[in-house]
Amino acid sequence: MDLKEKRVYKIVLTGGPCGGKTTGQARLSTFFENLGWKVFRVPETATVLLSGGIKFSDLTEEEAFKFQENLLKTMIQIENTFFELAETCPRNCLIICDRGAMDASAFISKEKWEKLLAANNWNSVELRDNRYNQIIHMVTAANGAEDFYTTEDHACRSEGVELAKELDYNAASAWIGHPYFDVIDNSTEFEKKIRRMIASICQKMGIDTGDRLLTNARKRKFLVKGPLPDDSVFPPFQDFDVVHNYLTNSHPSLQARLRKRGQKGHWSYTHTIRKPRLHGQVVEVKTQLTHRDYLNLLTQKDDSHFTIFKKRRCFLDSNQYFQLDIYKAPCHPRCNGLILLETYSALEDGKLEQCMPKFLKVVCEVTGDPTYSMYNLSLREEWTTSTKFCHALKAPSLEGTNGIGSMNGGVGIKQIVNGK
Repeated sequence: MDLKEKRVYKIVLTGGPCGGKTTGQARLSTFFENLGWKVFRVPETATVLLSGGIKFSDLTEEEAFKFQENLLKTMIQIENTFFELAETCPRNCLIICDRGAMDASAFISKEKWEKLLAANNWNSVELRDNRYNQIIHMVTAANGAEDFYTTEDHACRSEGVELAKELDYNAASAWIGHPYFDVIDNSTEFEKKIRRMIASICQKMGIDTGDRLLTNARKRKFLVKGPLPDDSVFPPFQDFDVVHNYLTNSHPSLQARLRKRGQKGHWSYTHTIRKPRLHGQVVEVKTQLTHRDYLNLLTQKDDSHFTIFKKRRCFLDSNQYFQLDIYKAPCHPRCNGLILLETYSALEDGKLEQCMPKFLKVVCEVTGDPTYSMYNLSLREEWTTSTKFCHALKAPSLEGTNGIGSMNGGVGIKQIVNGK
């Protein structure tokens, strides 16, 4: 795959009232324009329609349903106009959508949303997962920065603090399940909040920003002890079937893998290149694939690795977005019963601990532990004899064994899970 080919990256900026979307869009545009990218900004469809005299509270239930249906059709057409322009533009393109297709689901019941999808031959995997590369949720100032919450600068905004919190939660819940969903909360001052937002996009895109956007936000991984509680204990969630395959790779300092992720028979496909650490961050370049491209790349499957099968549960709890990975058979015995919880956070350990799901039995944090790396978990060979066990990816100029070497002892996953 040619990683130097022109890129088109589509993001959705969503969130509650007074969350920083407008400022964030402007700053994000300037940042990428300075990198030489062409930036397209898709206007918020709801604002366009509501500013024309429509008052949502005056609509009947049936009128509200038709309004949401027409709003979504209009939004898709407006977005498609920008998407097509980006495809023909010779430069790298960033498309910033001011809210996206799934936001409409926050304003009608689940039953009506399903009815709307069926009537138009749509499905959530296409509208949510395949349509956009990344979702950024800017948490309302009414949640965590109440002193800065105001409705004065927005002609279509009149929400009080409690309603703003409710709208914020509904907007976030609408996107639960997207593979690259970042919640930017108010745990830092506003300037750092904006920088965290830009940094989260650059990190997902594999763009090196040096120390310009330096923040302490990073992916955190935790071991969870089963069995899991009943589904009714969880907050609203989305479940997916996930299949990972590692690919053969001519660059020993890189890792390449494919992911197939689906729900109700609808699938999304992603190719990931994992690069050595840069400025303390693991760099992953992700590319969305068509089903045909996925099948073509699957012929390069690395037979020294098992195919990894998981059930992935995505949910929002205490303003944190979590992904719970439950490993499934067939797998190496080291993965039997393995459950891992991941989140992306800038919170310090004490504050993050307070936000961890209380209904899960979290054993310990395993961030950076190579024995919980999916690359190592999927190895067919035993770690004690394998020459492919990867302690950490290293740049070619620094490595002695391309970042991959035999395992120097250590405790196996199965022993930890079983508490032995």
